[in-house]
Amino acid sequence: MVKELLRSHSSVRIYDGQPISKETIEELIATAQMAATSHFVQAYSVIWVTDADKKEKLGLLSGNPRQYETSGGAFVFCVDFKRLQMAGKLEGVDIVADSAENVLVGVADVSLFAQNFVIAAESMGYGICYIGGVRNNTSEISELFNLPDYVFPLFGLTIGVPARRNEVKPRLPVSAVLHENEYNVEKYEELLPAYNETMEMYYNSRSSNRKIDNWTKQMADFLIEQRRPHIKEFLATKGFNWK
Repeated sequence: MVKELLRSHSSVRIYDGQPISKETIEELIATAQMAATSHFVQAYSVIWVTDADKKEKLGLLSGNPRQYETSGGAFVFCVDFKRLQMAGKLEGVDIVADSAENVLVGVADVSLFAQNFVIAAESMGYGICYIGGVRNNTSEISELFNLPDYVFPLFGLTIGVPARRNEVKPRLPVSAVLHENEYNVEKYEELLPAYNETMEMYYNSRSSNRKIDNWTKQMADFLIEQRRPHIKEFLATKGFNWK
């Protein structure tokens, strides 16, 4: 069942290296394209990285070389308003791409598209992993793949036959993310310590990379300072000044 498939997801970081056929990749892309898209703009493009040198460079630039090395398919998912600009030219108009709203639209479109891709891939027995590390070196990755203005990399994704599967990581309880009629801040004082206990048990009992840790400490360490401060300036070089 679809629900069982979705609830079994875990990121795969080591694959068996078996390449995935072009026919399968195109089938997955076609399935992904049926995702919802804001006003039908379809503001996404995907770079399928088959060149060995580029794949190696992408792994290094994103900080995930081993994962790219063993994957059966490597991709960069991009927000794309260039195609929409070309559509406007066919109609004799200059579209307005440079707005905060369009950045949000593009991010949502790519994310929905990618998740369709992922679900389809996992339904076929493949494993996947999203790689936000492509945003570590956005300018270099854009140059590597010749991304034009109004196109920027949002995240990478690897796919392949898993060499090993990880246990499913416990998510926040439903009560922590579901609010009825109004937002309730007070409930976190009770829910978050309880979730910390769940995560401590998970980290201490999983089959590999055991450690002593919890969710609130991870988030505090992760968000104590601004991350990837270059992103705003990079987006401006691509034509997005957040107007």
